[in-house]
Amino acid sequence: MGVMTLNDALNLARQHGVDLVEIAATANPPVCRVVDFGKFRYEQAKKEKESKKHQHASQVKEIQLSPRIDAHDLEVKVQHAVDFLCEDMKVKVTLKFRGREMAHKEFGFQVIEKFIKEITLWGHPDFEPKLIGRGINLMISPLPRNKRAKNPRELAEGERSEAPPAAPPAREKPPRRDPVTIAGQPNPDAFNNNPFAKLDLTPHQEPPPTS
Repeated sequence: MGVMTLNDALNLARQHGVDLVEIAATANPPVCRVVDFGKFRYEQAKKEKESKKHQHASQVKEIQLSPRIDAHDLEVKVQHAVDFLCEDMKVKVTLKFRGREMAHKEFGFQVIEKFIKEITLWGHPDFEPKLIGRGINLMISPLPRNKRAKNPRELAEGERSEAPPAAPPAREKPPRRDPVTIAGQPNPDAFNNNPFAKLDLTPHQEPPPTS
């Protein structure tokens, strides 16, 4: 709208029912926008979120393996890699040989191939596994969002949240014990402990008056 005084800009914003937001304070003259401030903050937050997504792609997380890794430990490492890939991060996989393990490098490559097979739904290797020094290096990049499977950890948490809470087990009432009967038969000792058993209930008679 061109250059105008501050009062004219404020009056223009009031006429349209919006706010006067300063965009570039260091410019000469300062640059302002006539816009709804709430909408402006929403757009800024959206832009920052999009920029952070692109920053994740440049971040690299490292995962270390061994030729004799246990099956459960390998599963845990795979889940960590899936978490990183679902956050648009690259994963650097390093497998190190120790001692005489260098004599059987094929076991290390088998572990790497199994690792790649487990993460095919979320990422792909940038190059073939390479033997560098006493280790094998591999870089994995995340697949595009529209081609990438969802994180199984998030799916499991969603199913637990949607599942109705389990009803508590019904408490069984203990069988009623009748002191008068035992197994359906009269209990002869039922009234032996009656505190009123020895109470004399005969009416009290006063002695006749003496003349």
